Amino acid sequence: MKAFSRSALDASSVQALLRIVVGIIFLEHGLAKLIDFPHVETLKQTFSIFGPFSEAFRLAAGIIETTGGMLLIIGFFTRPTAFVLSGLAAVAYFAVHAPKSLFPILNGGDAAVLICYTSLSLAVGGAGAWAADNSLSVKRSSETATKKCGQDI
Repeated sequence: MKAFSRSALDASSVQALLRIVVGIIFLEHGLAKLIDFPHVETLKQTFSIFGPFSEAFRLAAGIIETTGGMLLIIGFFTRPTAFVLSGLAAVAYFAVHAPKSLFPILNGGDAAVLICYTSLSLAVGGAGAWAADNSLSVKRSSETATKKCGQDI
């Protein structure tokens, strides 16, 4: 068990890798909706469930996923971004997949469920290492400490 006591990757690094991978997945989905890259053959059919608002929903989802994906990749506003993306994935699951069947394996919603709960995990757990959020929190901490000491550096 000694091999597991000291890992080359600590929990914060693994959390960062998870954040980056989830960000890339959202970025990919968003770009598919906005600029049709990568091309998804069934995209128009999927959004047709929204009727006359299908183009507006496609555009809104594309903007949220693209922007949110980029924010997750750099680790900026990670918690609120991940929370919004988790909600978007939940809406996608219940609007598109759940009406087909209760079971994700039968309705093709496995990925939506996984990305929903992975995003929720990031919203609760934070960005991990290598995130812009970390440099912001360090700056805020030093400003707070300076104000408590009554000094202005």
